[in-house]
Amino acid sequence: MKDGPQYNGKSLKGHFLLDGGKLQGSYFHRTVVLICQHDDEGAFGLVVNRASDNRVGDLIIADLPEALKDQKLFAGGPVQPAALSYLHTQNFVPDGGILPNLSIGHSLEELVDIGEAYSPDQQVKIFAGYSGWSPGQLEDEMKRQSWLTFPATTDLIFHTRPAEIWRSIMKQLGWEQQLFADSPDDLSWN
Repeated sequence: MKDGPQYNGKSLKGHFLLDGGKLQGSYFHRTVVLICQHDDEGAFGLVVNRASDNRVGDLIIADLPEALKDQKLFAGGPVQPAALSYLHTQNFVPDGGILPNLSIGHSLEELVDIGEAYSPDQQVKIFAGYSGWSPGQLEDEMKRQSWLTFPATTDLIFHTRPAEIWRSIMKQLGWEQQLFADSPDDLSWN
């Protein structure tokens, strides 16, 4: 089976991890996780394609503009479901921390500051919870080929419907992944 680019022992920061079919029944079934940190201390990521039923303003009590309050809140992962994280674009920060012009934050005060300077050109995606791996855990999962990898882009994060991100990337990885992407969520339906 042809897989997408696989782990080569280097940091996966700035890449997506995708369920390639081995995570059925787990929290990560058909997810796309943006790796925000990956080093000797472990890995930290956010599931970018799982919108919750809540709006940001339903759960975050802060002076945010309506445009941010009305956004869907995303479930970033199963770890600390109340932990706040957010991705935001900054057009004048070429080294954004994760990707060029893409930064991550965790502080409510900083989110309020971003909200005060918010413009239609800026993109913000807000998460509750995160995905985390202890030292060596993600490397072991990569050796077992539990994940496919794909270079992350701000276009996929902010301009692709969340429910379509996983399928869109899978279709770019080859015909076998395209067949898997087009199959029903539960293969017994087939």
